[in-house]
Amino acid sequence: MSNKMWGGRFSERPDEIMEEINVSIDVDRHLFAQDIAASKAHAAMLASQGIITASDAKNIGKGLDTILSEIGKGGFAFKRALEDIHMNVESRLSELIGPAAGRLHTARSRNDQVATDFRLFVRDVIDETDAALAAFQAALVERALEHAGTVMPGFTHLQTAQPVTFGHHLLAYVEMAARDRGRFQDARKRLNESPLGAAALAGTSFPIDRHATAKALAFDRPMANSLDAVSDRDFVLETLSAASICAVHMSRFAEEIVIWTSPLVGLIRLSDKFTTGSSIMPQKRNPDAAELVRAKTGRVIGALNGLLIVMKGLPLAYQKDMQEDKQGAMEGFAALSLAVRAMTGMVRDLVPDAAKMKLAAGEGYATATDLADWLVRTLKMPFREAHHVTGRIVARAAEGGVALHDLPLADMQAIEPKITKDVLGVLSVESSVKSRTSFGGTAPKNVAAQAKAWAKRLEKERKLG
Repeated sequence: MSNKMWGGRFSERPDEIMEEINVSIDVDRHLFAQDIAASKAHAAMLASQGIITASDAKNIGKGLDTILSEIGKGGFAFKRALEDIHMNVESRLSELIGPAAGRLHTARSRNDQVATDFRLFVRDVIDETDAALAAFQAALVERALEHAGTVMPGFTHLQTAQPVTFGHHLLAYVEMAARDRGRFQDARKRLNESPLGAAALAGTSFPIDRHATAKALAFDRPMANSLDAVSDRDFVLETLSAASICAVHMSRFAEEIVIWTSPLVGLIRLSDKFTTGSSIMPQKRNPDAAELVRAKTGRVIGALNGLLIVMKGLPLAYQKDMQEDKQGAMEGFAALSLAVRAMTGMVRDLVPDAAKMKLAAGEGYATATDLADWLVRTLKMPFREAHHVTGRIVARAAEGGVALHDLPLADMQAIEPKITKDVLGVLSVESSVKSRTSFGGTAPKNVAAQAKAWAKRLEKERKLG
């Protein structure tokens, strides 16, 4: 008895272990909507080209719509014995419309079929990710405008460096998300070519119209080389690469939230919505959402590394190794989606402690650079000399255990006699941030203007759809 999927060449059923390692329906069932859409486009093209009858194409289309509805309502029985989503759909189609279902696979292979389905799936993921990142940006912009003048410490080496504003800090992640969105959009442009019609690897002798199916599926064009069409997974790798960079950005912000919410730092608070307690320590409020975002990054990067390793030694064209392209990618995309939504929620939820932020911003002699800049600007001192003088003044303040702005003017003049009382006007954290008016600087008016510009840009994008 021949195998019903592979035809007369095989007379025996595969070993049970072979069936288990070969089956992919548990993963590729998630491609059902894309598989049915591609099959409908293929059937319509076959009829238009006179390869199958219009009547068969109509019945195929109706049957596929029925299957789509059944799956959507949870009434479809996926069968592992049928291996994958393609054969599950085709088998059910045969039950619904009879022998005409067998005509659907004319002029195509599961090789170009799965490549098409997965491209459509990844394209959908990109669009969903872009929308999620836009919402993340909108949340950041809203809070940045609210806190355009809220002073906080800026850090280098996790040490207090110079005062910045909380709004400025949030807008940094808006810029990162913008680059992330650009990378996803670039990947989408290169992805948007159709493999359908490449068949197994060499194309087909049937007079198909690949441009018609490409257009029907909203691809820009058909892929130009049939070997490349069935064997390429660059589109997944590139999207996972963009996802990995994006996940790193989420993780960096999550790490800051973990640090800032610690009682040792206490710059922000999260509500019960995004924290958890302890089963033994009743006082605990743990920033678990942020911690899990950090961890999700490993899932995304792992998916990229895993697929790179799968693909690195594969000759043209399709190899069954490529069946392993989906599970890790799907899990990675899902992890990123959850991370972005969690970060968006935390941005909306967090409450900064403005008083503590301001106090922390002045610690560690954070306005020392402002003093050096004053020496250069007012006394015309070379910056390297000003840097040295400022260092000596900071050392004097440290010896006295006082903040830089509380150091007596006489102590400063003992180090540099030309210093006047005007210097005291630049040593507060408020004065420091207000002075940073260069393009991209942290001055509150800059931050407010940038936040408003971003809000306008995001609203325009939203209206354009």
